[in-house]
Amino acid sequence: MVTPPFLKYGDKVGLVATARKISLDELDEGIQLLKSWGLVPVVGKTIGLEDNQYAGTDYQRAQDFQTMLDNPDIKAIWCARGGYGTVRIIDQLDFYKFVKYPKWIVGYSDVTVLHSHVHKIGFKTIHATMPVSVEDNTAFAKASLKQSLFGKKPDFTYNTTNSLNRPGTAKGELVGGNLSILYSLCGSSSSLDTSGKILFIEDLDEYLYHIDRMVVNLKRNGMLDHCAGMVVGGMTKMHDNRIPFGKTAQQIVMDAVKECTFPVAFDFPAGHVDDNRALVLGSEVEINIDDSKVSLQYL
Repeated sequence: MVTPPFLKYGDKVGLVATARKISLDELDEGIQLLKSWGLVPVVGKTIGLEDNQYAGTDYQRAQDFQTMLDNPDIKAIWCARGGYGTVRIIDQLDFYKFVKYPKWIVGYSDVTVLHSHVHKIGFKTIHATMPVSVEDNTAFAKASLKQSLFGKKPDFTYNTTNSLNRPGTAKGELVGGNLSILYSLCGSSSSLDTSGKILFIEDLDEYLYHIDRMVVNLKRNGMLDHCAGMVVGGMTKMHDNRIPFGKTAQQIVMDAVKECTFPVAFDFPAGHVDDNRALVLGSEVEINIDDSKVSLQYL
């Protein structure tokens, strides 16, 4: 997996909206954060555009992202927010120049479309907070993004008493992102190969039976059969029907992998949570899980 060049003082970072619309004011915290790190924000043309819920038409969003991809002076592209819409433009994008002169693509949630597609091409990306969320993020979340962009390795160790954790040690390439997006990409050219890899998943605002539907579909597509390990981040603001589903989101995930033997860690600080730590997807990592602690280390 190819590692794009790490950033240095004075580098330019493109800010674009690939999905839901966003105003320039909503980017302010993210812009100030980049400036505090010595980076130069470059605001894309999609910021402030509106086409119903989207940040401009599919064509406008694709062209804005393409411009940032092709500009050799832009060293990273930080997606402004998620929502829905990135999958509508992914097949319009040309990664020819990106392959020659790679750069970091950063974001989470709907940006999982880009993570998965770029990983199929063979390049690392950063699953991390986005400008719209910076105001609510912890200092640890913001620091981990800076470390990831500048080539330092954050330490991911946390205490846990979650009885669902399956202890063990595993090594493999870290892949994944938002469960709903991974589910929606099954059968497409952007679908992930998870064999021998550490699969990370998280989600937000879903009904519990939807979670079950999605993990069962991943299982039927063979995406859970041969993982080296699994890391589960935030399963945030889940919903239930009048007749209860009978399991939590974490229990649903564990049920889907009950016949597998790989280690599984829950409550990882990433996803739709304030403490959304940055993960360099595509990296070789080692996870260690015991009854009281989980650690993830880059190799």
